[in-house]
Amino acid sequence: MEVLAEYGLFLAKLITFAVAALVVIAMAMSAAHRARQEEDEGEIQVVRVNDRVRETRETLEASIQDEGARKHWLKDLRRKRKKEKKEAGSKAAKGSEEARRKRLYVVDFQGDIKASQTGSLRRCVSAILSVADPQRDEVVVRLESGGGMVHSYGYAAAQLDRIRQRSLPLTASIDKVAASGGYMMACVADRIVASPFAILGSIGVVAQLPNFHRLLKRNDVDFEVLTAGEYKRTLTVFGENTDKGRKKFRDDLEETHKLFKQYVSEHRPAVDIDRVATGEYWFGRQALEVNLADELKTSDELLMDACNDRDVFLVRYEKRKTLPEKLGLTAATVAESVFMKGFEWLRHSRYQ
Repeated sequence: MEVLAEYGLFLAKLITFAVAALVVIAMAMSAAHRARQEEDEGEIQVVRVNDRVRETRETLEASIQDEGARKHWLKDLRRKRKKEKKEAGSKAAKGSEEARRKRLYVVDFQGDIKASQTGSLRRCVSAILSVADPQRDEVVVRLESGGGMVHSYGYAAAQLDRIRQRSLPLTASIDKVAASGGYMMACVADRIVASPFAILGSIGVVAQLPNFHRLLKRNDVDFEVLTAGEYKRTLTVFGENTDKGRKKFRDDLEETHKLFKQYVSEHRPAVDIDRVATGEYWFGRQALEVNLADELKTSDELLMDACNDRDVFLVRYEKRKTLPEKLGLTAATVAESVFMKGFEWLRHSRYQ
């Protein structure tokens, strides 16, 4: 039995090594492919939210009824569906563009420090603008972000500005947080809807970095910073910072803050910008009082209400997974399964 246990351990190690090698190769291939692949390797996906809401409601209704009532209910439901399908066909035959209901297009944005989802947002906005009717349709962006790089969030906000420029009503829905760069995006909307305890505001600019100059000096390590241009480098991590460099850095921050305040004022003129642009944040109810938000409501409530009289579509951009990425995921799953099964087999063998 001991020989079998040792052989099993050797076999498990061999398989684990092989799978690990496969994962490394797949990751390397994936990285190389990403460096070469085109920017537009993905596709727009559309989900009809009305169908999701209806299916959830019908599932619950069917579950809470007794067996006898459920049969009659299902029969009536099939009859109702058949009638709706027939009516939809008749409208389509007469001219669907005039007969169709208003549409609400929903886009999600989960922000990080680099606003990495801006590329997906750009594609979704382009797709919506190609089909939306400014006279009847609207757009909702479900926004969650604590902010990040100024230029990244400025570009993301510019994507939402494209919707405003086409005269499409735009609503920003905030369930948790839209602060700093996140609020820069939210303020573009015609209307901001926030949950009662969502965090809004933080209209300010911050920059921080460590400096190891004294540590290097104590250890007799020289660090040279060579520049062409008086303010090419103001503050550094390893070099000696000067009062002149610090002043220039602060001036740049103040100028960025000024632009931020101007941007918010242009899109939300009712806001007392001097009062709110202190870097502070407000919860939903407080934000309502200082005009940083227009209504208290969760995104779920907003969309469910819209489903009553509109066709609601969730629009998202999904990047296609490459073969190496799929192989990497599969290899990792196999490795975990082999390891766990091998461990269980060895443990069982040792206790026989």
